[in-house]
Amino acid sequence: MKTLQVDVAVIGAGTAGMTAWRAAAREGARVVLIEDGPYGTTCARVGCMPSKLLIAAADAAQGARDAASFGVHVGGLRIDGREVMERVRRERDRFVGFTLRSIESMPEEDKLRGRARFVSDTVLDVGGHTRVEARAIVIATGTRPNVPAQYEPLGERAIVNDDVFEWHDLPESVLVLGAGVIGLELGQALSRLGVRTRIVQRSAHIGGLRDPLVYQSALAAFRNELDLCLDAAILGVRRVGSEAEVRYQVPGCAEVVERFEYVLLAAGRVPNLEGMGLENTSIKLDERGRPLFDPATLRIGETPIFIAGDVNGILPLLHEAADDGRIAGRNAARYPDVQAAERRAALSIVFTDPQLAAVGLRFNELPPDAAVAEVDFADQGRSRIMLKNRGKLRVYAERDSGVFIGAEMAGPAMEHIAHLLAWAVQQRLTVQQMLAMPFYHPVIEEGVRTALQRLAGEMAE
Repeated sequence: MKTLQVDVAVIGAGTAGMTAWRAAAREGARVVLIEDGPYGTTCARVGCMPSKLLIAAADAAQGARDAASFGVHVGGLRIDGREVMERVRRERDRFVGFTLRSIESMPEEDKLRGRARFVSDTVLDVGGHTRVEARAIVIATGTRPNVPAQYEPLGERAIVNDDVFEWHDLPESVLVLGAGVIGLELGQALSRLGVRTRIVQRSAHIGGLRDPLVYQSALAAFRNELDLCLDAAILGVRRVGSEAEVRYQVPGCAEVVERFEYVLLAAGRVPNLEGMGLENTSIKLDERGRPLFDPATLRIGETPIFIAGDVNGILPLLHEAADDGRIAGRNAARYPDVQAAERRAALSIVFTDPQLAAVGLRFNELPPDAAVAEVDFADQGRSRIMLKNRGKLRVYAERDSGVFIGAEMAGPAMEHIAHLLAWAVQQRLTVQQMLAMPFYHPVIEEGVRTALQRLAGEMAE
């Protein structure tokens, strides 16, 4: 076994890991990037990019269906599943290629292939062939889909989102387990592409929404289109030939037994921490088995070990993983001179129709005296013009200072509205300062102005 001495060892070559490598290298540290799987980020391979490709195809199909409402009649709509999935895979591979070229541009001596296992706080065994001794280590191993043992009898009929993007054709039917971000996005996309789809959720939550009025508006919109079963209990599953048979029950209703070509497990992801030898370190774990760390520095306890990206369980989003990588890489390179970092305003988006988003503080995080106001998109001008008039926007502010602190929303073009509002949160703008900004006519942003005007009125009372 050879020995490699470095300043910083980064475990995992995803978004957080690659960013940590760059950040540490910029500090002048000698860094090695360790990876035992295929190069390429979760986002590019099996996450945000291929899912948006599938959603784009689904939106095109839905646009053709809805055209008659505008007096535009499209005859003979035909969805070719092979063509849909061929484009998804082709463009997915193109995005992955960008990531691979980025990794290929790294010096070969900075890359090490093999599975890393801790020998101590500062020593790693990589693949049994290399001993890495480092001043500091960054764990950026990401997550993987949660596959409960209950579904193992289904064999290949039980799939995760990674598997969807390897399809060469669309299936006839899919049962989606989970109404979080992944379940809602893929479930709606598959349904709009002609796949018989049912979404089953064990709780009443959907899309991570916390504001009860935004939730109700989104739920009404989704139920108008999707086969959505909430508070459902899975009673049993079994493989029947080439199908998956599932028994489930919604409270107050009779037990249902149905068969589907696939069961898509979209009920969360788990951190890739198993087999890393954490027991050989001084890392302390929480009740979920995740390392206890400082969110401001990403340092694990008093160790020289940092944790970045999806694996730390804070916010499994690409831009957050990149920020984590910068913080962890810089602190690891400067260790023991560890500095707290200022984080960006919280921002999350679900690319369904209507789109869901949240910025800043969530409804359940608001101080007791927060001011709250809303706008309903049902009668908002531009939304009605586009026949996208569904959902609500709820905005929050500090009552005494008038500072805008957050929002939750369901509606049209919320990916753009959310960015504007997140910038306002980060700049700590007051509601009056936001109202002094220009608003064009007719645009969806006029709904934001209406909500802010109502928020200002609420604070004036």
